[in-house]
Amino acid sequence: MKLNLKRPLAFFDLETTGTNIGSDRIVEISVIKLNPDGSEEVKTWRVNPGMPIPLESSLVHGIYDEHIKDELLFKEIGQAVAEFIGESDLAGYNSNKFDIPMLMEEFLRAGVSFNLDERHFVDVQNIFHQMEQRTLKAAYQFYCHKTIENAHSAEADTRATMEVLLAQIERYENVQWEDKKGNISIPVVGDVEALHNFTNLSKPVDFAGRMVFNEQGEELINFGKHKGKRVEDVFNVEPSYYSWMMQGDFPLYTKRKLEEIYTRWNSKKAAERQAKAASQPKPEQQSPKTDAPKADYPKKEFTKPDHTRTQYPPKPFKKKEEPAKPVDNDMLQQLALKFKKG
Repeated sequence: MKLNLKRPLAFFDLETTGTNIGSDRIVEISVIKLNPDGSEEVKTWRVNPGMPIPLESSLVHGIYDEHIKDELLFKEIGQAVAEFIGESDLAGYNSNKFDIPMLMEEFLRAGVSFNLDERHFVDVQNIFHQMEQRTLKAAYQFYCHKTIENAHSAEADTRATMEVLLAQIERYENVQWEDKKGNISIPVVGDVEALHNFTNLSKPVDFAGRMVFNEQGEELINFGKHKGKRVEDVFNVEPSYYSWMMQGDFPLYTKRKLEEIYTRWNSKKAAERQAKAASQPKPEQQSPKTDAPKADYPKKEFTKPDHTRTQYPPKPFKKKEEPAKPVDNDMLQQLALKFKKG
């Protein structure tokens, strides 16, 4: 059955720095435009995201910082992408939840006009999941060709789960599987450790997926502003992040694993402080300070200046004697008045 197209249908896929639509960026976009006449047009752009690509993302899509350092930013190619898609409807795999929102986020940041109104969106993953249901009932029917009796009772569902696993091991015996890196293996075998590794590909630290392991076995934050960063590195730059998570609405098991990491980080810091203190010389080991020798100058005897000298014992005060004045008429009159009788 052929597609009945009234206008082009643009299949597209994005490779990105991560899965956070608000903070991550596109590093590659490929578009195959299927036209109503059956012809195809293909365009692929590598994009400089303007931020480092986390190693975990590069290991998935194979695009590293050195591959895109000379490419244009999205704001410089956004208009060309919009014009190539034109009025096409959009199709992708998980595109409704990820690719379309991520593409629109980039268009908005770049100031590129791209209207989603009146377009149709075809998400191939949704067709797959709805047509091939991922329920225990569907799995039991598919692998065991049976219908669960007394479905949704705990024992019936538990027994069905056990029978499905045994049927899967038999069905996929010697069946090869290729991972995202191109590695080929036979993962479904009768070994519990091998089945554990295959059914925990995301390597969660806490089951809720708030923290995951990287290839080196180090714990990474898997959400929010610190997504993709080592948990211990986050503690180094923002120690209060631990308290925020411990007081937040996170599962108890997540908090338990976070506390284990924090305790280990704290112990490392304490050991580093002790090592630093031990490497510094103790006060008694420090060389005593020595002052430069002073010159041996002769001491000068202090002598008061002449104007401050006082003679001891002091000389008796003598009133300055003035010469006698000659007797004049005034003096005689004063005497006559003084001795005048009556």
